[in-house]
Amino acid sequence: HIGAYQVDHDGKALTFLDTPGHEAFTAMRARGADATDIVVLVVAADDGVMPQTKESIKFIQQSGNPMIVAINKMDKEGVNPDKVKHELAEFNISPEEWGGDTMMCPISALKGDGVDALLESIALQAEVMELRADPKGKAEGIVIESKIEQGRGPVATVLIQKGTLKKGDSIVVGESFGRARGLTDHTGSQLKSAGPSTPIQILGLDQPPSPGDILNIVKSEREAKKIVENRITDRKKLESTVKKKTVSLEDFFGAAASEEGEAKSLNLVIRSDVQGSFEAIKQALEPLSNSEVEVKIIGGGVGAISDSDVQLADSASGFIIGFNMRPVTSARRLAEDKGVDVKTYSIIYELINDVTLAVEGLLDPDLIEEYIGRAEVKDTFVVPKIGTIAGSIVIDGNIKVGCQVRLLREGRIIFDGKMSSLKRFKDNVKEVKNGYECGVGLEGYNDIKVGDTFEAYLMQEKKRSLKD
Repeated sequence: HIGAYQVDHDGKALTFLDTPGHEAFTAMRARGADATDIVVLVVAADDGVMPQTKESIKFIQQSGNPMIVAINKMDKEGVNPDKVKHELAEFNISPEEWGGDTMMCPISALKGDGVDALLESIALQAEVMELRADPKGKAEGIVIESKIEQGRGPVATVLIQKGTLKKGDSIVVGESFGRARGLTDHTGSQLKSAGPSTPIQILGLDQPPSPGDILNIVKSEREAKKIVENRITDRKKLESTVKKKTVSLEDFFGAAASEEGEAKSLNLVIRSDVQGSFEAIKQALEPLSNSEVEVKIIGGGVGAISDSDVQLADSASGFIIGFNMRPVTSARRLAEDKGVDVKTYSIIYELINDVTLAVEGLLDPDLIEEYIGRAEVKDTFVVPKIGTIAGSIVIDGNIKVGCQVRLLREGRIIFDGKMSSLKRFKDNVKEVKNGYECGVGLEGYNDIKVGDTFEAYLMQEKKRSLKD
């Protein structure tokens, strides 16, 4: 999840946004970099610069915000912070002691060592930047996270960026609206108002807004509702226009193939505890689609797995995935009655791995040719009601019943198909090995000549992966 909270440092409140480290939460880290004034990049002293670290550096550099590096796990034996500094130098991030402009603080999250120095560095950087905000006037803020809580309804975590939000204000947040009937801070304490850089949870919206949506104050709920209706109308018009521009003849061919069952799809209903996780899972799963299998997120959102989710999955022959969410009792029973598979997870990489395996299971297997042997035709015999039988000798490997056979004449393929019979003298046999004579008949083909060569092979199915 993405957290927003404050700590007190020498009488000054420092607000932190905490974004997850897994690669699937790319969008959440990007939003975090955009919403903050100073970015603290946490790098483990034992792991060094990981792929997610590189990704975070890219977002930080794009945002233009100053960076402070916290080198964590300094309590572990044998760690080398200089190794981390050398790795970061490859990205033009140099510590101040090396003549660079980046503050680097060794810390231990386990023992708390170095945390005060880190907070001091953040406060110093803020003073240098002369960060200021006007607490007067109407509030504006950005949504950090949203969810639905039982008994509370839609809950939005918002970072106020300017002005002051007061309890009871009418607000518009993206395509959500309502009245701020409840404001709580990161400790759960009730607030009457919230000024700049204050992270708060807001109750009173009609639905969970999307992370990254902007909060604005309006005169009344009626005005707020009208603004949201206009935004939804504009979005639908834009979506309709985009769809009309991108529809082509190939799209109709693709739809026809899907109806005939030639194309395959993996239909998923996803339920998550918070909007950011739902968005991250969706962004991680949709790229798994390929020319053979399409991953479709057909429904879901924030909240418990409901009866309607089961009905939707059943109608689309799909599956239900819950991330930190479980089905309500009636939904569980309905899923059992209808045979709808419900999978629940609390670790995102396990979820992604299972869906990846499901997609790979729908891929048509690769057919791999396995060469098994050759035989040379020494004579031919015509058998009534059967056809031409080639008296042959195996010159390499072996010949087996059930194998595929190519008939080669001067190196050119004359026939490629099934073998109808394999005999030793008058007896049917399953296999003839190198150096032995045999009689070979081809299914539906009789133009066999002395000197021709049979090449026997088997076609093996190999399961494919998305990495192939």
